[in-house]
Amino acid sequence: MSRYRERGLEVTWKSAFDFVHSSSFATILALSVAMMLLYAAWFYMAQLLYFGRFSAVPPTSISDFLTQVLTTRNGAGLIVYGSVLGFIFAVVALSISVVSFPLALDKPVSSITAVKTSIRAVISNPLMMALWGLIVSVLLAAGTILLLIGLVAVVPILGHATWHLYRKLVKP
Repeated sequence: MSRYRERGLEVTWKSAFDFVHSSSFATILALSVAMMLLYAAWFYMAQLLYFGRFSAVPPTSISDFLTQVLTTRNGAGLIVYGSVLGFIFAVVALSISVVSFPLALDKPVSSITAVKTSIRAVISNPLMMALWGLIVSVLLAAGTILLLIGLVAVVPILGHATWHLYRKLVKP
């Protein structure tokens, strides 16, 4: 929708789904599948880390879980290693996707080209990308506080800002 506005085109709800009929649909689908697989790997690694620290026996209650995590040496390890593991996955997710989706919408590129361009943008601008990742994280966390209702405002704002970030980072 930000691209439509930039070009002076009419923006409607229907225009939000125009990419489905464009040449970029396959690229966007491939990028989406890659992001879902990355999320599944992240979830699997978190589960392995938990089982490695506490065994495969689930806690009997939430209070038992909190006691294990917050008061034991294994819990401290889970917090530290989990944070490092989560940070690595978050950096990979940001690097893969920060400009790949807007690039795929803007130009007829392959998913590999979009990902390479996104990674180059992160490597070329590490501080700005770190700040952008922090902004996205804070806004998404704020948007989830009220039972996810805040995401109704946060997601479109982040989408619009992502388009402009892409336009600043990737030369036409």
